[in-house]
Amino acid sequence: MTSLSGALAAATITPPHIEYGQLSPLLVVFGAAVAGVLVEAFVPRERRRAFHLVIALGGLVAAFALIISVAATPSLFAHGSPGHVVAMGAVGVDGPTLFIQGTIVVLAFVSVLLIAESSHGVSPFAAQAAAVPGSAEEREGLLRGISHTEVYPLTLFAVGGMMLFPAANDLLTMFVALEVLSLPLYLLCGLARRRRLISQEAAMKYFLLGAFSSAFFLFGVAMLYGYSGSVSLSAIAAAAATNVSSATLLYAGIALVGIGLLFKIGAVPFQSWKPDVYQGAPTAVTALMASCTVVSAFGGLLRVFYVAFGQLTWDWRPAMWGVAILTMLAGAIIAITQTDVKRMLAYSSIAHGGFVLTAVVAATAAGLSASLFYLAVYGLTTIGAFAVVTLVRDPAGEANHLSKWAGLGKRSPWLAGVFAFFLLAFAGIPLTSGFAGKFAVFQAAAAGGALPLVIIGVLASAVAAFFYVRVIVLMFFSDPAPDGPTVVTPGLFTGAAVAVGAAATLVFGIAPEPLLALASHAAAHLFVR
Repeated sequence: MTSLSGALAAATITPPHIEYGQLSPLLVVFGAAVAGVLVEAFVPRERRRAFHLVIALGGLVAAFALIISVAATPSLFAHGSPGHVVAMGAVGVDGPTLFIQGTIVVLAFVSVLLIAESSHGVSPFAAQAAAVPGSAEEREGLLRGISHTEVYPLTLFAVGGMMLFPAANDLLTMFVALEVLSLPLYLLCGLARRRRLISQEAAMKYFLLGAFSSAFFLFGVAMLYGYSGSVSLSAIAAAAATNVSSATLLYAGIALVGIGLLFKIGAVPFQSWKPDVYQGAPTAVTALMASCTVVSAFGGLLRVFYVAFGQLTWDWRPAMWGVAILTMLAGAIIAITQTDVKRMLAYSSIAHGGFVLTAVVAATAAGLSASLFYLAVYGLTTIGAFAVVTLVRDPAGEANHLSKWAGLGKRSPWLAGVFAFFLLAFAGIPLTSGFAGKFAVFQAAAAGGALPLVIIGVLASAVAAFFYVRVIVLMFFSDPAPDGPTVVTPGLFTGAAVAVGAAATLVFGIAPEPLLALASHAAAHLFVR
């Protein structure tokens, strides 16, 4: 006992060194989420929404300002440094991380505006999520005008996880971030005020399939740990460059981790959850997932495949070729058959994921830069499109069936015009940000030796243009049905979301150079050796 006590007394415990300044954007978002939980506990229900809005929007603005401050730190990228790791090697702070985090925060700010919008004082979120659809409890909650203000801290927790996911420098931190961003989204998907059953079905599907994908990811982490003896991305890269034994563990790990990441992107053949979840979730939450979650997921995929597996591009590129081709073609072709506008946009999102994968396949700094630019401009356009969807109504709520959109151009020319503009951007028409984004990713893929992939991408874009134009023709060249569509006057928040999306789509279509230069500068810091 004496010797044990002496040994314990002699032992020195080194406290972990945490760079709080460089982690401050993450800490502010998580802190705002915790503050939102305290609001739920201590603030009267009728005053919670105002508190939540100040905390959520203020926290996101503060996080964006801190991201700019960290990016402007002279020592961070001094002498061509690619950045460095913080929090005892768990988090990477470099150009791509800061660009992706800034993109996520901006998209989350606009998404929170949509979440906060209420039509005639009625929230789009359920009064009581636990109440059985059609029950007396649900009717009572609706009559009392109750809504779940917990959506704000849940959103902030999800955004914090999205910011940590692409910054993670080891696979365990990435797994924790994956769960932190996913669990709030599972809940948010089931909180739609109307069509409660389809909303709950969407949440259940997302939860079950998301759990399976997380299991694949975790099994992949175990395989890679068995191969390299570490979960650090740099250690895995070093082992892959020198260790030629146990290749089975390495390739199994790459495949399983890739499945987990491709699921979050919604790439084929892991896309089946996406249309159902996008359709059933509250539209504001759909906008959050279609923008922020996609950006975060691609950020994580880029970091893993470019950092940990950067020495193995000839091994994983063929599989990624196949996934990109299937994703582009399946998304574009299946979208033609859709009659629900949210499902159509979901398949459109799948196709656009394939377009970004063409740049990922390049495995170059130009591919990373093009991916970052595409994700930023596509996210802003997507939020604007879903904001428009919230304004087209029928007696049952949002008029999601495309037949209800017939003649929209005659009832509300400005709204139909804005939506048509977003659809043309998705199609990649010149003078829109969509054209600049597709040009960037296809150019990077061609320069990286993937010209056949570019040709398939152009053909998929032509197919996708068909169903975008079909909706435009339906809105402007069809007569409105007697019971169709009612256009709600946009509130301040929804109007701001539409305006931001339209302005970004136009500005980055006409003058994409500043954002492209910023993306190129960010991408260069990951590739400095």
